[in-house]
Amino acid sequence: MLIIGSRIASVILLVLLSYYPLWADQGMAIDPVTCLGCHGDKISAAAFVSSVHGKNGCNSCHVQLTDLSRHVKGQIRMEKVSCERCHKKENAEHYASVHVQKDVKCADCHTDIHSHRYWKKDKRIVVAKCIQCHDKEAIYQESIHGTTVAAGNQDSAACHDCHNLHDIKPMFDAKYQTDRVFHTRVCLRCHSDEQMMKRNNVFNVATRTYMDSYHGKNYRLGYPEKVAGCSDCHTAHAVLKASDPRSSVNPALLTKTCKQCHTHATTMFTKFYAHGEHTDRKKYPLLYWTFLGMVGLLVSTFAVFWVHTLLWMYRGFIENREKTELLAEGVIGHVPEGFTQFRRFNTRHIILHILVVVSFLGLALTGLPLKFSDQELSKILMALFGGAANAALIHRICAVITFVYFISAIIMCIHFLFFRKDIPGNWMERLLGPDSLCPNPRDVQDITGMIRWFFFKGPKPTFERWAYWEKFDFLAVFWGMFAIGGSGLMLWFPEFFGRFLPGWMFNIATIVHSDEALLATGFIFTVHFFNTHFRPEKFPMDFVIFNGQLSKHEFIEERRDQWQRYEQAGMIDKFKVEKRSGVFFDFFFKGFGFLALFLGVALVFMMLYAFLATPH
Repeated sequence: MLIIGSRIASVILLVLLSYYPLWADQGMAIDPVTCLGCHGDKISAAAFVSSVHGKNGCNSCHVQLTDLSRHVKGQIRMEKVSCERCHKKENAEHYASVHVQKDVKCADCHTDIHSHRYWKKDKRIVVAKCIQCHDKEAIYQESIHGTTVAAGNQDSAACHDCHNLHDIKPMFDAKYQTDRVFHTRVCLRCHSDEQMMKRNNVFNVATRTYMDSYHGKNYRLGYPEKVAGCSDCHTAHAVLKASDPRSSVNPALLTKTCKQCHTHATTMFTKFYAHGEHTDRKKYPLLYWTFLGMVGLLVSTFAVFWVHTLLWMYRGFIENREKTELLAEGVIGHVPEGFTQFRRFNTRHIILHILVVVSFLGLALTGLPLKFSDQELSKILMALFGGAANAALIHRICAVITFVYFISAIIMCIHFLFFRKDIPGNWMERLLGPDSLCPNPRDVQDITGMIRWFFFKGPKPTFERWAYWEKFDFLAVFWGMFAIGGSGLMLWFPEFFGRFLPGWMFNIATIVHSDEALLATGFIFTVHFFNTHFRPEKFPMDFVIFNGQLSKHEFIEERRDQWQRYEQAGMIDKFKVEKRSGVFFDFFFKGFGFLALFLGVALVFMMLYAFLATPH
């Protein structure tokens, strides 16, 4: 009966429309009730009226419907609806998406167009649409994200949180592979939101600890394609708790996961703390105490030597002024033949020092941007090197140079102790003698005398061949090689060391390498630079290490005890230089020296700014 009634109503409607064709001609929207007279068997009037399109006339979408009477007679060909007439933004995004390449149209997702209601940001609706074509294996649906979305948690990640609603990017497009959009960036949108993580009881330091890692620092510097991202370890869709045996980060599967990048990873290797927090004493005590120890070493070293530097700077200025006045009054005179040159260093010393300068600057310039990866200047430096990969290569070349001069120094020490013929005594006497860089009781005397001089309690000490601060610099290389060199080798060859060392040793190595590098660069560019170049007696630079020569005046002024020992032994003329270094040699190496000083000072300011700008 209902069908017969509907047919009768349609006939009556056609008769009426034949007498009133001006409705459509006047461009008026057609009342949906009119259309439902014929199409009511397929479209629910109640559902359409309550839908998001319920206020529109039918010809708002079916624009070919310009004459209702002709339409009823079948004289108008109805074409597919063009949603872009109204939804321009969504249409533009859709046409830039991967769905267009797959010939996916609006209606393929919005199948309920006549009853479509506003989704009210309910992620379950989006997921229900996407899984009609995707996730047939229910990988996402069984994951942490999928189950929590299904339970109504609107914070959990749904399909569009990563892939967008309409602007859906191709998974294997070179641009997005390079940017690692689906590996890291989309994960950080939620996991860097501390409030969201807190209200969902999620490990809220995951993002910070990732950014503190080598992988995260490279990502932040703009080279995410060179390192592992979040989904490389946790997967993109099958994100499960580590306790779940199906999880990619479950201990039983972790070796397989690590082998995706580290092909020779072992079970020992996987004991690495991927999100280890060195401030968490309870959970990571080894990292906590290592970090605390390194911070203690940094603070104590800088505290002692910066105070020493400030006292020396003040006392040195006063001494220079006093000497100027005494010279003007004729109380003290110039040293006879004061500009006669004497050899302090030979060629191999000069070469080794140049290797030290080049390698140290290279290590600092390529390492500090990684440590302070959150700074814009770090990104600029990395770009100058041609990227993180090139910086890493330069860093490792400089590391090899460091090992070369370190091994050379050991060989020279052995030669000094056991084979040199020009130094009297057995190896123990040589080790503690005046020509040795090993500390001895004389250094205690010199340190005491220097402190007394700082406070105007006594004369400045007269030094032997090596002053106590020079010995400290030399021995610091040995400590640094074991600390920074050893940890650097571990981080350079993790798969090799991971065969017999537990993975958490790499966490410790990272802390030691990073903080020891900060200690070394800070010490060299402040304390060492002052002791050698910036102290009032030498400002702006001591050139002796580049040409190996110093004047008689400097010799007597700085190392009177060595001068007197050589004079008493009748060997002073043995060190006299007959021919001074050439003009070009001086020009080239002084330029090199000033460049090194400039870079060192610039890096000090960079470190200071980065340290102050980084929240603690």
